[in-house]
Amino acid sequence: MELNEVKAIVTGGASGLGEATIRNIVSAGGKAAIFDLNQERAKKLIAELGSDNVFFLATDVTSADQVEANTREVFETLGSINTLINCAGVATPGKILSRRGTMELSAFEKVIQINLIGTFNVIRVMASFMEKNNPNNETERGVIINTASVAAFEGQIGQAAYSASKGGVASMTLPLAREFAPKGIRVMAIAPGLFETPMFDELPEAAKETLGGSVPFPNRLGLPSEYAKLVEGILTNPMLNGEVIRLDGAIRMQTK
Repeated sequence: MELNEVKAIVTGGASGLGEATIRNIVSAGGKAAIFDLNQERAKKLIAELGSDNVFFLATDVTSADQVEANTREVFETLGSINTLINCAGVATPGKILSRRGTMELSAFEKVIQINLIGTFNVIRVMASFMEKNNPNNETERGVIINTASVAAFEGQIGQAAYSASKGGVASMTLPLAREFAPKGIRVMAIAPGLFETPMFDELPEAAKETLGGSVPFPNRLGLPSEYAKLVEGILTNPMLNGEVIRLDGAIRMQTK
């Protein structure tokens, strides 16, 4: 699939990895819908890229009703949907045992609900629309790209919930790819390392430099545009399917 053929839904598309992905798609002639809750940032992006190319639907990815209704609206607006990039997520850290006491179960549930169940929720709805698409020259009807994390493999202290959620995203990649293969729908996941996204906005610059310095090469934080380039590579290479690709500069996370 070429980028100018893309008609995408990007969850978490108002900022960070999702925003960079939308910019790349639109610059190549594709179109995208933003599923996010940050209306202010989404409006700024739309004003810059043009409402003919990108539009916003306030969407809680954990809500079955919202996702179903908003996906149908995108379908009716664009005529079809052939791409899903799931970037919505939270990285709320927390130790199970701390000076404040035992972690509340609700804190764990929230991360799993957004990162894992929310990702699956959008996938299940999107797949039902993608399977109705006319196949392209590669007999392909759609591409789904999910965002895992290196924390799925080397979770640090305080990342039990986050690692569990991203581990789930990574683990469901292959079974989904196998299930959707007869429909001509590919499923991939990207596992970013340390990237300069809004999750790091509150950190002092010195802390960011220290984190970037822990990456073997390039010796810095990853750029959202580099995530977007990998999305482009996945979209345009039909042999990429059922795999989790680490995008991490060779980092292997330490205990803490």
